[in-house]
Amino acid sequence: MNIKEILERKKKWRSSRQRIRELPKAYQIVYRESESYLMKVFCVEGIRNSDILADLLLFFEECAASGKDVLEVTGPDVAAFCDGLLE
Repeated sequence: MNIKEILERKKKWRSSRQRIRELPKAYQIVYRESESYLMKVFCVEGIRNSDILADLLLFFEECAASGKDVLEVTGPDVAAFCDGLLE
């Protein structure tokens, strides 16, 4: 990986952090819990594809824009929701 790729990834990461801060508070909390859970699974399972986090953020943005409650989307068990994403 060269310096240009590193800088591009960092730019995308900062952009995603800003988008997370723009979500409703409940979505922010559930996103961060999901991110934490998925990162643990990524390390244990050796999953390298972080596109799932970008897809999750986009999904949450769309659901929040449509006025859905976050637990209506994920259900009460966030870990089970995340496991479903990995299947």
